[in-house]
Amino acid sequence: MPLIKTPIEDLPMPAQFIERRIYVIRGQKVMLDSDLAELYQVPAFRLNEAVKRNNNRFPPDFMFQLTQTEVKSLTSQIAMSKQEGRGGRRTLPYAFTEHGVVMLSAVLNSIRAIQMNIVIVRAFIQLRQILAENKIMTERIHSIEQTQKEHGTALIGVIRDIQKIKNPPTIRAIGFKIR
Repeated sequence: MPLIKTPIEDLPMPAQFIERRIYVIRGQKVMLDSDLAELYQVPAFRLNEAVKRNNNRFPPDFMFQLTQTEVKSLTSQIAMSKQEGRGGRRTLPYAFTEHGVVMLSAVLNSIRAIQMNIVIVRAFIQLRQILAENKIMTERIHSIEQTQKEHGTALIGVIRDIQKIKNPPTIRAIGFKIR
């Protein structure tokens, strides 16, 4: 019996492609409105229009607008298009947290948006698992470093004791020396 493919498996973008578009801004993992618009195959201004029409669904922990400083930092890091000039953005981009992305599926009522949201949420989950594993590995490495320091200190003491045994200090004999 052949396996039936789900619509999600037919999506052209693998989770790794989406993970590269998840940034850490203000200590939160977010996706930019332009990246989400590309994934949903809608213009960014249409996505932002839908969000503005439903702004009560997007509290600050779901979505926030970047500052000029954050935009400059991102522009240099990920080669975003420039703000000014031909073809650039006129407004500061919005960043959506994982919860904001989930809420977008309620605002954008297309099959593509729902399918992409499932893929995006899975990418957030996978990223969270990777970070958790990374934290565990960091703790293990720290533990190993501490053990190595303790062993190093012990070895230095052993080496000093061996040197004392090999080269005992000269002790003057008690009494007078006859010349």
